[in-house]
Amino acid sequence: MKDNTQRFSKRVENYVQYRPRYPQGVFETLRAKCQLSETSIVADIGSGTGFLAEGFLRLGCLVYGVEPNQPMREAGERLLQKFPRFRSVAGTAEETTLVGASIDFVTAGQAFHWFDPEEARGEFQRLLKPSGWVVLVWNERRGAAYPLGDDYEKLLEAYATDYAKVTHKQLDDRAIRAFLGKEFQSETFVNSQSLDFEGLKGRLLSSSYSPEAGQPGHEWMLTELRKIFDAHQIDGRVDFLYETNLYYGRLD
Repeated sequence: MKDNTQRFSKRVENYVQYRPRYPQGVFETLRAKCQLSETSIVADIGSGTGFLAEGFLRLGCLVYGVEPNQPMREAGERLLQKFPRFRSVAGTAEETTLVGASIDFVTAGQAFHWFDPEEARGEFQRLLKPSGWVVLVWNERRGAAYPLGDDYEKLLEAYATDYAKVTHKQLDDRAIRAFLGKEFQSETFVNSQSLDFEGLKGRLLSSSYSPEAGQPGHEWMLTELRKIFDAHQIDGRVDFLYETNLYYGRLD
């Protein structure tokens, strides 16, 4: 798909239901290390269905959810409609449309790897107050670290359309340092989901690189997924494990 902003247009329902949220430790760390408070103004870039924005809103922050994909943005608006301090914005990481020097925290959850780094960095610098922070977060599957994860990773390698090209795992500390500067800090948190087969299936189909119904490999992929589930389930459920990686810093 040429336009990355449209990759998730048909994945919204599965994304809302079957993607993991972010651990409370993410927000506790930002409160302790970066003076995050209820008075903070947050621009959540690539806000999608609103999972990361929700954590800041629960603290009382004013949050601008900047999302270019209309179906994802509308899902976020539905999820967050009970929060009066949420503002939905049609924009991109490279052109947010927000007022300059107005933001305390520019954040991105599960989204930074879709941005143009050079253009996004310039836009984030424009947005931030002098004391502002950039926060990048990913829920990263533990993959080969445990048997189910290893089998799931092999399934993606076999059937996913452009997994190797677009996975955020291409980003290493060097790439993060190039963006955030050498003084960035990081934390890692344990995270997990308990899923039945429909949940595991929905989790797979929420990924933009998994073949959709009618596309080559879709039915074979789900057949193999069923085998993986059956091999690892206990009482009809599997534990799907993550590490939540948090990076934060001030742009040099």
